[in-house]
Amino acid sequence: MLLQHDPFRDLDRLTQQVFGTVARPSGMPLDAWREGDEFVVELDLPGIDSEKLDIDVERNVLTITAERLSHIPDAANTVAAERPWGVFSRQLVLGDALDTEKVDADYTAGVLRLRIPIAEQAKPRKINVNSRDAIQRKEAKSINA
Repeated sequence: MLLQHDPFRDLDRLTQQVFGTVARPSGMPLDAWREGDEFVVELDLPGIDSEKLDIDVERNVLTITAERLSHIPDAANTVAAERPWGVFSRQLVLGDALDTEKVDADYTAGVLRLRIPIAEQAKPRKINVNSRDAIQRKEAKSINA
């Protein structure tokens, strides 16, 4: 049987759950990177039912909200409760270079993967250079001919 009671440890655990730490922020830790013409974001959301997951985009702010329910009965004599539960939310401010109209979301094995394409106007493109000198030379040739 698991028997341990340290009030300072419990206070430290509660503080880390609410505020997180530098190494492990509370709620939804994420990784983000650019992959070709897409921006990819992965968030760890273990134990979340996909029906309790909500993703919204307003202007260039993407909001992820998830709810993890506690499965410990109210009448139970809890020995340990270290897994955070409740409503978690995280907002990502997306740059104007991303196409928020075409965000693709996949939630598999407790990992939410968002793929956000780079907007067409933000992709590198070739710009043609025109020269009035070349036009004047063509006109001069046609007049002399």
